[in-house]
Amino acid sequence: MTEKAQRIIVVTGGSRGIGRAICQRLAAAESRIYFNYFAGDRAAEEAAAAETIEIVAKAGGQAKGLWANVAVAAEVTAFFDAIMDEVGRVDVLVNNAGITRDALLARMKEADWDAVLSVDLKGPFLCSQVATRIMAKQHGGRIINISSIVGAMGNIGQANYVAAKAGLIGLTKTTAREYASRNVTVNAVAPGFIDTAMTAVLPEKVKTAMLASIPLGRMGSPEDVAEAVAFLASDAAAYITGQVLHVNGGMYM
Repeated sequence: MTEKAQRIIVVTGGSRGIGRAICQRLAAAESRIYFNYFAGDRAAEEAAAAETIEIVAKAGGQAKGLWANVAVAAEVTAFFDAIMDEVGRVDVLVNNAGITRDALLARMKEADWDAVLSVDLKGPFLCSQVATRIMAKQHGGRIINISSIVGAMGNIGQANYVAAKAGLIGLTKTTAREYASRNVTVNAVAPGFIDTAMTAVLPEKVKTAMLASIPLGRMGSPEDVAEAVAFLASDAAAYITGQVLHVNGGMYM
């Protein structure tokens, strides 16, 4: 397969967790994957990004990681410009990057509200804004936003994260309506309780209570989420847009 025939896939936050699993799963289709990574400890993130690249290569694909903060418009533009300079198109965008800064509403710092909304909602807005321009000219594309079960049902101590993930569902539906005429589908995946570094730090009492509320009786895996993303990115989902696919073991119905 030539480079031009490859599907060009962009995954934000691809160096770890769900983002890495998505990169690995989509690599099976012989696609070329670009992902961003960004955190306070650049050396640690660069090492994690290198692991993702190696994992994708073992799956038979190609991946490249780029340092970029999705909450900063200039960095998002530079990120996509670098991709377009190399391959000239973007077929799939997965808005996965996200952070948490949990606290009860009464104790939540304004800076923590702003940080979460900037990465988890403004980031997908900025990336989608650039990607839709590219996809509209191509007359086709897929955008998949990683929301969360809490965006649909709420969660104590996560007002900022919940607001961002609920807003992302609204962004998904509006973008889907605006770009349907250009054959760009836009959907969301809403994971439930997924076994990642983000959930690993939760107290055992909290984990036990959450597990008790999941009819399938287990936490989800990053791979469970990646399979849903792979479906929505595939030709099999060509007639699906503006939808939210819940991956939560029945925790929210």
